[in-house]
Amino acid sequence: MRIRKRSLTTILLLAVLCAAVWTTTCAHLEPTSCGSDKDCKLQRVCDLGRCVWSSAASGARLPPTSAAKRTGAPALALPPTETEPARTMFRFGPLHRGRSPHLIPSKKPSIAWTFATGGPVVSSPALLDDQSIAFGSHDQHLYVVTRDGTLKWSHATTDIIFSSPAVGHDGTLYIGSDDDHLYAIAPSRRVLWNFQIGSCPQHVGVGPDASRCDVDAGPTLGPGGVIYTGGDGIYAINPDGTLRWRFATGGHVSSAPAVLPDGTVIAGCQDDLIYAVGPDGTKRWDFRTGGDVESSPAISEDGTIYVGSDDRKLYALAPDGTLRWAFTTGDDIRASAALAPSGLIAIGTFDAQMYGIKPDGTLAWTFRTGDRIVSSALVDAQGALLFGSEDDRVYALEADGRLRWSVELEGDVDSSPVLAADGTIYVGSDDKNLYALRVP
Repeated sequence: MRIRKRSLTTILLLAVLCAAVWTTTCAHLEPTSCGSDKDCKLQRVCDLGRCVWSSAASGARLPPTSAAKRTGAPALALPPTETEPARTMFRFGPLHRGRSPHLIPSKKPSIAWTFATGGPVVSSPALLDDQSIAFGSHDQHLYVVTRDGTLKWSHATTDIIFSSPAVGHDGTLYIGSDDDHLYAIAPSRRVLWNFQIGSCPQHVGVGPDASRCDVDAGPTLGPGGVIYTGGDGIYAINPDGTLRWRFATGGHVSSAPAVLPDGTVIAGCQDDLIYAVGPDGTKRWDFRTGGDVESSPAISEDGTIYVGSDDRKLYALAPDGTLRWAFTTGDDIRASAALAPSGLIAIGTFDAQMYGIKPDGTLAWTFRTGDRIVSSALVDAQGALLFGSEDDRVYALEADGRLRWSVELEGDVDSSPVLAADGTIYVGSDDKNLYALRVP
């Protein structure tokens, strides 16, 4: 059937009119509330709890036509082995596998010495090249002590320290404080710089206004020496202390981000989301859980991302952010997963249990302690585990979950232990001490 010229003109005019209506109405829809991009219609994204068009987002965003959308993001490439861009950091590397190349003592160690601070020690210690130990305390200080437990030096901040130290290849020590600052300190003990996270009106104290910009997360050192941490968002900071990028989130980022060799950052947030952010600060995807995410992500050789949530689940996500499986535990998960070379995933929870989980998401074994587990387990070269519990004990388990030994301290053990080459174990406690445990 032929269309007359006048009819064709009319159709074209109507098409132009419809496009104009779309531009003046649909393209300027009032932003609606959301929890993630999945809650937003059309090609809008979720930014700070509101559905907006990508050009209006506060953080850098992928364009609507990008191939790297939520369901089609490119796989996160991993090398065959973990590349270490630093000497040490929380969970021993940017992929947060929690693996130590050393062996946990086969015999029960005893307390070799304690170093007293003025507050609980939740920070995970870092081992330096000269065998000294760096750690933070709630007495607002960073400490460096010798192998025999004597003080080398300390640095005062203006609020408590949850953060665990990270050490770069040049020996620069990085640590965060709840005074909203990340500090870089040279081996000469000189403060190279401090970077303020966010612009919260209250820098110290308790409450939402005081804690939103706290620097509890990591720091994690990535490719090129870039430092990644959290606060009122996810931050990438250049080695000279200048801001590389900031990605806005809907809540406090309190756990250490994981960083892939290509610079992709995986981080959990108290807005119930797990984020993947590209090396240029653009969001690749997010995944919604049922509770705050204060567990640091761990990433296996095949790119699977393991992270716990306050909804009592350990999630296994594919590199594109899709769910592979979720394992339900008995309570909140604040610890980070340890990834054994055998493929076993070990994680402790608030239900006082350490879980050994197979790569397919089924239970291998459980081990019960006497109280909540916040400490993240270390896995040694033979698959044995080392962790603390709020029953005041440090535990060593065999690879199959059987108890090897435990040592009683004088307070909750929320700190994640580290293991020296000679078998010495260093761990903090809520009794305000750093402990050194050695076999006599």
